[in-house]
Amino acid sequence: MPSHFHAVVWIDHSQAKIFHLGLNGSDEVTLHPQLATRHLHHKANEIGSGHAAPDKTFYTDVTKALADAGEVLIIGPASAKTELASHIRAHAPDIAKRIVAVEAADHPSDNEIVAYAKRHFKLPLPRVQAPG
Repeated sequence: MPSHFHAVVWIDHSQAKIFHLGLNGSDEVTLHPQLATRHLHHKANEIGSGHAAPDKTFYTDVTKALADAGEVLIIGPASAKTELASHIRAHAPDIAKRIVAVEAADHPSDNEIVAYAKRHFKLPLPRVQAPG
């Protein structure tokens, strides 16, 4: 088993933070979409939803970063997390089998993402030494 068996992805439409977790610590990769994220506004009597299409290249890059993970947790606000999970299921069924959950998470800090994933995967949390 590799030293970083578990992975957590926090994703929105502007970035993906990927943490590979194991007993020996964690590694982080941050990816950004190639297309600039734009806020689209829906106008009355116009065709379309007013939402930008998912950036497939971005989701492919995130999928590649998860290739060696044994278990994957995907978290984030809005729809990017479910779009990523759908992309993985459609284009990387071997990785899709390793997705253990897709959950909502607002905008936590990096430390909060890692702590959340460690609780989810039941990995030991770091011990805090009492002052003294």
